[in-house]
Amino acid sequence: MTEMNIGDIVTGIYKTGKYIGEVTDIRSQAYLVRVLAVLKHPTQGDLHHPKETDGVFFQERRALAYREQTNVPKQMVKPFDEEIPDYNESLMSALKKMRQDLQEKGTPWAEKSIENLDILEKDYFRN
Repeated sequence: MTEMNIGDIVTGIYKTGKYIGEVTDIRSQAYLVRVLAVLKHPTQGDLHHPKETDGVFFQERRALAYREQTNVPKQMVKPFDEEIPDYNESLMSALKKMRQDLQEKGTPWAEKSIENLDILEKDYFRN
């Protein structure tokens, strides 16, 4: 595992989302990462019962906001050396990709997830 330094640009997986960010602090088990872009939008639904809709709390899962900071476990952080995309463009791209993947599945879980993404998208881009 590569050790990161404060100021390094990295990718990090937090829960089920993947982000590009800057390391702002080093903790014993995690890096504090400031979000700069979204690579993968978080999965919708109940994380303890993935891809299920019956009898579970189907949670709406938002992407981390621009410049929001979060602790990412060290093993989930990797160096990133490409150009950092615009946050809003990266979020839109991640939503589009997730929606396409869900439409191909066509399951009740996928349909419910798309409903959540529609609500989130309106909230994210309401300006």
